[in-house]
Amino acid sequence: MDRIRIVGGNHLEGRIPISGAKNAALPLMIASLLTDDTLTLENVPHLADVEQLIRILGNHGVDYSVNGRRERQHEGYSRTINFTARQIVDTTAPYELVSKMRASFWVIGPLLARMGEARVSLPGGCAIGTRPVDLFIDGLQALGADIDVDNGYVIAKAKTNNRLQGNRYVFPKVSVGATHVLMMAASLARGETVLENAAREPEVVNLAECLIAMGAKIYGAGTSTITIQGVEALSGARHQVIPDRIETGTYAMAVAMAGGDVVLEGGRIDLLENALNVLGQTGTEITSVENGIRVRRNGVGIDPVDVVTEPFPGFPTDLQAQFMGLMTMAKGKSKITETIFENRFMHVQELARLGARITLAGQTAIVDGVTKLKGAPVMATDLRASVSLVIAGLAAEGETVVNRVYHLDRGFERLEEKLSGCGAIIERISS
Repeated sequence: MDRIRIVGGNHLEGRIPISGAKNAALPLMIASLLTDDTLTLENVPHLADVEQLIRILGNHGVDYSVNGRRERQHEGYSRTINFTARQIVDTTAPYELVSKMRASFWVIGPLLARMGEARVSLPGGCAIGTRPVDLFIDGLQALGADIDVDNGYVIAKAKTNNRLQGNRYVFPKVSVGATHVLMMAASLARGETVLENAAREPEVVNLAECLIAMGAKIYGAGTSTITIQGVEALSGARHQVIPDRIETGTYAMAVAMAGGDVVLEGGRIDLLENALNVLGQTGTEITSVENGIRVRRNGVGIDPVDVVTEPFPGFPTDLQAQFMGLMTMAKGKSKITETIFENRFMHVQELARLGARITLAGQTAIVDGVTKLKGAPVMATDLRASVSLVIAGLAAEGETVVNRVYHLDRGFERLEEKLSGCGAIIERISS
C-alpha cells in the first residue's frame, strides 16, 4: 500500500496548476446517462473516483474515449473525455460498484428520468457521517416515483407512463447531492419542477450550465430556488469542468502553513471567496493575478481565526480539516465548528501524533496553537483528513509518513508532484 513521505521545513515557491473539480466532474459524468448523444467533458481530473465512476457508467452501457482514444491514461493534469450512452443496457447499479463510492448513487436520477426505472444499491463512501439518502427518495417521490427499499437496494419506478412528473419540492436541509439528482431527473420530467432550499454550490451551477447546453430549461441555479421546465429529450454537448475550489483552498493553506509564494494557476477567487477571506485573516496574503491566485506568507506567524462550516457561500466543510492543520501552529487558540457532518473530526487524533493540541467539545474543536510540530507516522482516515496531515507535515520537524494514501488519490491529482515542484520534500513510497 502506498505511503507519502514528507520532510518538513521548506518554503513553497513557484506555481501549482489547479485541476478540474472532482465534485463537479462526477455529476457531469452521470449526466451523460440522460442522452443517447455524446457528452464531451473538458478538464476532467485524473482521480481514483473518476476512474471508478467510468466503470460504473460502463455497467449501464456508457462508452467513453479519452482525447479520442479508448484509454484512461494521459499525460498532464486534465483530460477531455467523451461519454456516449447510446443505449442503457442495465438499470441496476450493483452493490459491488456503488459501495466503493457514494456519489455513484446519483445515477438513480438520470436512469429513472430516461428509462422510467432504476435499481441502485444503497451507497458506501468514506465514513464522515451517516449522510442518509432520505432526501433523494423523498424528492424523487415528489416527482412521481414509486420507491421501495429492499435487500439493500433502492428500487424506483415512474408511476405514470414511465415518465416523471414535475412538482414543487422543498429540501428540508441543503443537500448538494440531492440537488444534483433532482435537477437531472426534472430535466426530462413532464411539466415544471421548482426546487426550494436548493444547494447553491458552484458545482450545482456547473451541472446546470451543462444541462442547459444539452437542451434543458433550468433557471435560478446558484440561488436557493431552481426552476426546471421538463423537455422531451436532451442532446449531446461540450462542456468544461470548473477548477477545483477545494484543491485551490488546500494548496493555499499549504502555502500559509509552510510559508512561501505560490501562484495557483487556474484557481478562481469567486469559487471560494469566504475561505480565502478567512485565510487572509491568518496573515496570509491573497491576490488575484492573471489566470490564477497568488498566495504569500513570508516572515510572519499564523494568526488564529475561528470558523464555522456552512453550505456555500459559507466556509466549506471540505476545507475544515485542512484549516485545522493550519491552526495547529497558529499564535493562540482557534475554534472550528463543524455543522455539516457529525463525524468529521477523525483527523484530530492523527494531528495530535504530530504534537498538535486539540480539544473536542461536541461539534467544535478548540485548537491551541503550538510553536512546532514533530514528524511521525500518521494514518489517513478520509479524503480531506488525509491532506490535512500533509499540510501539517510540511511544517513539522523531521519526517512525516502518511499511510493509507488511497484516500488522497480519490480527490487530489498528483499531489506530491505539485508540491515537490514548489520545493517541498515529499515523495510517494510504493510498498
